[in-house]
Amino acid sequence: MSQNVQFYTTGKFSKLAGVTPRTLRYYDKIGLLKPSSVAENGYRIYTDMDLLRIQKILSLRELGFSISEIFPLILDDSEKNMEDSINFQIELITKKIQQLDTFRHALKNISTSLIQKDFEWNRIIELINLIKAENVLVEHYQNTANLNIRIQLHNLFSVNKTGWFKWLFQQIDFKGVNRLLEIGAGNGALWEQMQIDARNREIFLSDKSEGMVEELKKKFKNDFNYLTIDCESIPFKNEYFDAVIANHVLFYVDDLERGLAEIARVLSPAGTLYCSTYGKNHMREIRELVKEYDPRIQLSKNDLFERFGLEQGRTLLEPYFSNIEVYVYPDELIVYDVKPLINYIMSCHGNQNEILGKDVNKFGRFLQKKMDEKGYLKITKSAGVFIAKK
Repeated sequence: MSQNVQFYTTGKFSKLAGVTPRTLRYYDKIGLLKPSSVAENGYRIYTDMDLLRIQKILSLRELGFSISEIFPLILDDSEKNMEDSINFQIELITKKIQQLDTFRHALKNISTSLIQKDFEWNRIIELINLIKAENVLVEHYQNTANLNIRIQLHNLFSVNKTGWFKWLFQQIDFKGVNRLLEIGAGNGALWEQMQIDARNREIFLSDKSEGMVEELKKKFKNDFNYLTIDCESIPFKNEYFDAVIANHVLFYVDDLERGLAEIARVLSPAGTLYCSTYGKNHMREIRELVKEYDPRIQLSKNDLFERFGLEQGRTLLEPYFSNIEVYVYPDELIVYDVKPLINYIMSCHGNQNEILGKDVNKFGRFLQKKMDEKGYLKITKSAGVFIAKK
């Protein structure tokens, strides 16, 4: 790539990008796209890297992403990961083309049926479902990007060098397990640690997100079976599985009692549930930092550990399981780089993007000042797994 950096005024940059100066000022105000520098006379100065960022923003907007959804998808853009950024967009656009082609084919079928006078109204329902699928595309890539960002913080700064997924995998007793179901498998990170022979075993990886399931299929191909399901309604007969895994999932289940009843139903009499969760002090310092900066910030709509956490998980499991043990994962984060921490915070499920977005650089300076006091930030981790037998 050329080392000759080009500089552009707002007027020149807006013409190159095909947006109005007003749009650029708005993106600057909310923190979505800030100029690389501001001259002494107050003029905004943009560079070629800003062209890359505005291109990605416009591409994501065209694909249906909202401003708040775009924030976490561009936080880590830089020249060194330009190829990743371009490939990410190629994948998105390919999925969009596939969706539009399917939609066009459905419309042509309706047109043909009208000509041949064999039109049926359920074809319109099919069209509606195809339109809904566009929203699934946006949701999937937002969820995937956010999940990867949160995993990255732990990979970079965890003290325990036996990572979470490897440790969790070690807690699972595979002896006698012929049929296994993972609920909420996400990006399948647990199975990247696989040290067992999957042959002669039926292993089902499931998620309620169709997009996530497609990612699992792409990653693991024929190694597993794949399902798009919600654990409140598991489509298997009674006592079918020898083990069920729910890694950081149960606190998301809308009707937890029903979900646990379903899991117990599909487990064999000697079956085991491995369900991980957090404790109330997990990442506590991050919550305290954002509250200190702005008390309005909520990183999650609900405190997940209050729904199903280490403190009360046993009580919630007892109506369905007779033998329950809990094992705690010993770890903490020692964070010495502000940027991955900002990325983590901006990837959360709360209102932080709308509050911090316009002042993300100011928030970064606040975090850096805190980090400079000791040279690092220590962040508590409180996570573990319940091993429950029927």
